[in-house]
Amino acid sequence: MKKTLLAAVALASLTTAATAQVVESPSFFDNISIGLDGGVTTPMTHNAFFGSMRGAAGLHIGKQITPVFGAGVEGLFAVNTSSWKGYAHSSTAFDQSYVGLYGTADLFNLFGGYPCGVRPFTIEALVGAGWGHDYYAKSDGLSDWNYFATKVGLNFNFNVTEHLTVAVKPSIVWNMNGDFEQSVTGYDVNKASFNLLASVSYRFGDGFPCVRPYDASQVDALNAQINELRGSLDASVANADRWQAKADALAEQLDSCRNQAPKVVKEVNNEYNSVRFVFFRIGSSAITADQMPNVTMIADYMKNHPNSKVIIKGYASQDGNLDFNIKLAKNRAEAVKDALVKRYKISADRIEAEGQGIGHMFEEESWNRVSICTLETK
Repeated sequence: MKKTLLAAVALASLTTAATAQVVESPSFFDNISIGLDGGVTTPMTHNAFFGSMRGAAGLHIGKQITPVFGAGVEGLFAVNTSSWKGYAHSSTAFDQSYVGLYGTADLFNLFGGYPCGVRPFTIEALVGAGWGHDYYAKSDGLSDWNYFATKVGLNFNFNVTEHLTVAVKPSIVWNMNGDFEQSVTGYDVNKASFNLLASVSYRFGDGFPCVRPYDASQVDALNAQINELRGSLDASVANADRWQAKADALAEQLDSCRNQAPKVVKEVNNEYNSVRFVFFRIGSSAITADQMPNVTMIADYMKNHPNSKVIIKGYASQDGNLDFNIKLAKNRAEAVKDALVKRYKISADRIEAEGQGIGHMFEEESWNRVSICTLETK
């Protein structure tokens, strides 16, 4: 009966996984990025396009909310190197600024699907809105001008690593309120500026890890296994008398043992003394807080036995891409080594860490997401 209940629970979990999203939700602080922008800006009309072009620099902070959509805040300042619209230089280092919020959509993930990893190149569509400010020279008798601004653009992203991105970002910013020369509001090319920026940004976190969805054939296979377990239960009931007979025989042996003098047996299993396990979550090489006591025991042993060393072998379960799992197994071994070296000051030459790829040691698949640490004493 117990086996049947466990199989039913497994079937319910499998059915839920079959209809779930394949992308796991990261924590709130994952996928936050910060970056620097630099390039040029120029008015769209009423000025020489290249003659009024000047340098611009800015900062952006964003978060990728899903594999497709992101949001953030940015600031951009135009360096005061040329006159704006024929007026004299302002008294500040800048002649124009923009601070606003933005949203992005990854067009590759939107139309091509999320590949469960970082693409080497992506294109994002960007829209934003915020506060614009023009700085004017006091000698012209003009005051600085504030206005509501909107922005559209494209981000051409070159992902150098999983966390480092270099981008080319063309965009257009509109003054939606007009100014002392132009009273027309709304989208007007005469009140727009063109920006061309290069950007370098760093993203924190592990992106959007994927889980494997189950299909109907797997559910059918589990149903067959449940029916098989039901048959086994019936057979177990039929064998109850045989087990009762064995129980009676064991009771007789127990009575016989009670009449014997007690013996003390001490057995030491060196394998239990020399092996520690550090388990990991799916798709991750980060050591969780509940696994740190196992790392601490290894460190304490090595501190108490100066001639000891440890061999760390990292493994991954069969879930997911094979190439990714081979890399993940190595990273899990290196994670334990890094903790011993950096946190517990164990010498690196006393530690061997190597990835072993897919593990098949345990029948429970999740147990194969592990680093097995074997202690050796000379």
